[in-house]
Amino acid sequence: MDANIWVKNKVVTRQSKYKMTCFEQTAFSIVCILASLTCFETKQNILLIVVDDLRPSLGCYGDEMARTPFIDELANRSVIFKNAFVQQALCAPSRNSFLTSRRPDTLHLYDFYSYWRTSAGNFTTLPQYFKQNGYHTKSIGKVFHPGKCHKCSDEIRPYSWSEEPYHPPTEQYKEAKVCPQPDGSLKRAVVCPVIVELQPGHSLPDLQSLQEANKFLDSWPKSSAKSFFLAIGFHKPHLPLKYPVKYLDQHPLESISLPAAHERPSALPTVSWNPWIDLREREDVSALNVSFPFGPMPDEYGVKIIQSYYAAVTYVDDLVGQLLKKLETNGFSNNTIILLVGDHGWSMAEHGEWSKFSNFEIAVRVPLIMHVPGLTDTGGAHYTNALVELVDIFPTLVELEGMPDLPLCPDVSSNITLCTEGVSTVPLLFNISRKEGQLQDGRVFSQYPRPGTFPTLHPDSDRPRLKQIKIMGYSLRTAVFRYTEWVLFDRTTLKPDWTHVIAKELYHHGLDPGENMNLADRSVMADIMQNLSQQLHA
Repeated sequence: MDANIWVKNKVVTRQSKYKMTCFEQTAFSIVCILASLTCFETKQNILLIVVDDLRPSLGCYGDEMARTPFIDELANRSVIFKNAFVQQALCAPSRNSFLTSRRPDTLHLYDFYSYWRTSAGNFTTLPQYFKQNGYHTKSIGKVFHPGKCHKCSDEIRPYSWSEEPYHPPTEQYKEAKVCPQPDGSLKRAVVCPVIVELQPGHSLPDLQSLQEANKFLDSWPKSSAKSFFLAIGFHKPHLPLKYPVKYLDQHPLESISLPAAHERPSALPTVSWNPWIDLREREDVSALNVSFPFGPMPDEYGVKIIQSYYAAVTYVDDLVGQLLKKLETNGFSNNTIILLVGDHGWSMAEHGEWSKFSNFEIAVRVPLIMHVPGLTDTGGAHYTNALVELVDIFPTLVELEGMPDLPLCPDVSSNITLCTEGVSTVPLLFNISRKEGQLQDGRVFSQYPRPGTFPTLHPDSDRPRLKQIKIMGYSLRTAVFRYTEWVLFDRTTLKPDWTHVIAKELYHHGLDPGENMNLADRSVMADIMQNLSQQLHA
C-alpha cells in the first residue's frame, strides 16, 4: 500500500471516535459561554510547554519516584491524557510531526538533516496558523528542533513566529566538557549535576529561557487586543542530564530503583533493539567499557542515571511552576489555554535499553496535560484513558479557539499547505468535563527507521540518516495490544514494502504492560495478529 494512503486511512479510522453530534456541538457551545470559556467567540492566549525527552515520570501520572508538585498542581485543573503517543521517538521528527499535524511518512523526514519545507512541502505549522489568525507568536528555547531541519534556526521567520526565536546563550555549551567528575576533572558526561555559578555563562539554558518567558509576560499589555501564542521548550531532561545540584536532595540514591525487568527480552528481534549510542558516546558511560551492542549497563551506574533523570525533571518542574506563577501574577491565568507535552519518552533500563530510538511504549508514550479555563479547572484532575496522538494537538487548539477547522489531508498532500492528519480531541474534553464517561477504544500509530537488521555504530542504527534507511518499523497500539511490523523501506520512493516483513512483535498490555514478552511466534495468536496486521495496513 502507498504510504500516503496508509497515512490518510489512519486519520479516517480515528475520526469517528471523537466526532460530536449536532446536539453535542450545540451543548458544547453553551457550556463554553456559561463557563466563560469563549472558545468560539473571543481568542484566548495559548501557552505551549514542550519538555525534551519527558516520559510520564510525573506525580500526576502515578510515578512514585517523581517529585513534580508544580506540574501536578497544573494537572489538578486539567485533562490528563494517560495514553498520548508520539509518531516517532526522536526529537526533530516528533516535533515536525505534531507542529504540522502530519506524520513522518508525509513529511519524509526521519532524521535531523533536511528542512521539510524544501524537501516535503511548504506546510502551515501550528504557530503559523495562529499567527495568520491574528496571534502574536513567540518561540523560546527548543520548540522546533534547531539545526538543518529548520535552516539552523527554530523555524525561521516569516513563517511561524512574529519575532525572532529566542535561544538561550548558554545553549552553546550543551556539548561542552562541563560535568564535574569525582577526580576534579570536567567531562562530557551523562550524569551532570552542576553548580550553576561555576558554569560557562554562570547560568543554564532552561534558566535563561524562563527569564525570557517572564520578560515577555511582563511586557505583554493586559489590555492588548491581540492574543499571544507563547511556546517555550525546556531542554532537560535531554542528555546531558545537567541540572543544579540542589535537586539531587529530593532524590536520594536509596530511593531510586531499576525496573523489575531490565534485561533484553529473549524474543526481541535484533532490528527492534536500540543500543543507546548517545549514552555510550559520553565519557562517563564510555569508561564503563560496556560491550556493544547488547552489553548491559551496570546496575550501580544505571541507578545514578535514573537518579539524575528524575532530578532533571524536578528542575524543569520548578521552572514550570515559576512560569505559571508569572502567568497568574500578570493576570493571564483566566484566559490562557495551557498545554504541556513531552516530545517522546525515554527508556531507563526497560528491556535493557536506554534513551529513545524505538517503538516501545516507554519511548513513544508521553505526558499530555491540557488546561482550558472554565472547562477543566473545577472538580480536580480529569483523567482519560483514550488513545490520542500528538498530531491531534493542532486541530484541538484550532477548534478550542473557534478558528476555521483544518481539512483532512488527502492521499497526496505535498501541495496542500494546510491540512491535518490528526483528530480534534475537543469532543473528548467536552465529555470529560460533563463526567459522561470516557472513550477508551481506538488505535494510534508510531514508526521508527533502521539501517539494517542488526544494531550498528556505523551507520548509527539509533539515528540513521535518510539515505541509510532500509527498514521501517510500523507500530499499532490498541486498548489491549501493541503490534509492530518491521518491513523493507525504499529510501528512493520513501514507501514501505509490506510484502517483505523482517520481523514482528506482539505485546498484550493486559498481561504484559511492560512489553517484555513478544507473542508474535505463538500460534494461538495467529488470528489476532492477522487482524492487527490488517488494521496496520488499512
